Amino acid sequence: MHLEIRQANIGYDKTLISNANADLKLGDVCLLIGNNGVGKTTLIKSVLHQIPLLSGEILINQKNIKDFSVKEVAENIAVVFSKSTIPQHYTVEDLISLGKYIYYPFYFELKKEDRKEVAHIIDELDLKQYQHTLLKNLSDGNLQKAFIGRAITQSSPVIILDEPTTHLDEKNKLIILKTLRRLAKEQQKIILFSSHDWRLAKEFADKIWYVKENILFSGLVEDLLLQHNELTNVSLFQVNENFVPPSIDAPQVHKEMLYSLLQKNFEKDLSAFHFEYKNGFWGILRGTSKLQYESFEEIVDFVKNTH
Repeated sequence: MHLEIRQANIGYDKTLISNANADLKLGDVCLLIGNNGVGKTTLIKSVLHQIPLLSGEILINQKNIKDFSVKEVAENIAVVFSKSTIPQHYTVEDLISLGKYIYYPFYFELKKEDRKEVAHIIDELDLKQYQHTLLKNLSDGNLQKAFIGRAITQSSPVIILDEPTTHLDEKNKLIILKTLRRLAKEQQKIILFSSHDWRLAKEFADKIWYVKENILFSGLVEDLLLQHNELTNVSLFQVNENFVPPSIDAPQVHKEMLYSLLQKNFEKDLSAFHFEYKNGFWGILRGTSKLQYESFEEIVDFVKNTH
């Protein structure tokens, strides 16, 4: 399954994003990033066909989104906006259960397996103590987590989130992002989320959609970040306890990018590898063999195929 944008002009009366081309496949986690007002939310609403394209097309599984019924859109895409209407008299459990409404008549009672799934999601999002709390009594952060839980329960192959971590502290931000990445990889979903923090991409995303000066740049996270210096800032984290790093000889920002890329994608011992960045190329030494690559994408493919 693919989500594809083809030669699309996106906007209202005037074009905000010109001739956009990008695609995501099942298993991809993508960060949508850009300054305020560049058209990120407009792009999301265009993918949902809430705003028609000025030209071009958006496809899900080769079918134009404009040809989807409202029910088909809901079956394929779950969405969480940064500002959502709070249903009156709903508890956390009620809201998360609501994600199943597209599979039932208007008045419905969840099946046993659906109730079990809702309970699992409540636990995973650390909302158990708020399960029966009215939404109006929640903090902004827990309310956001509840809406994200509803989107997960919807079981759609595409989940789109507009600035999902805005109201979250670091603990809950980590819970959400790890949950979204696990869903993408284990259940083969496309996750597209917007944020102002490029560091989230470096640690949790596979791809970036970067909107700048009416252009949508898309590609692997590490390649895009190094192509746009204004996005990068040096910091180093480790979120993969099972990762044994290689030796890396490179400028600090390149070293950080490679380290993050490898620990994000590989839970194995890479200490037998030596990476060296020189004159725009990565040299990889393992044993007596030495190879040279230009992009991070080539490096990932090489390591994946090396036993």
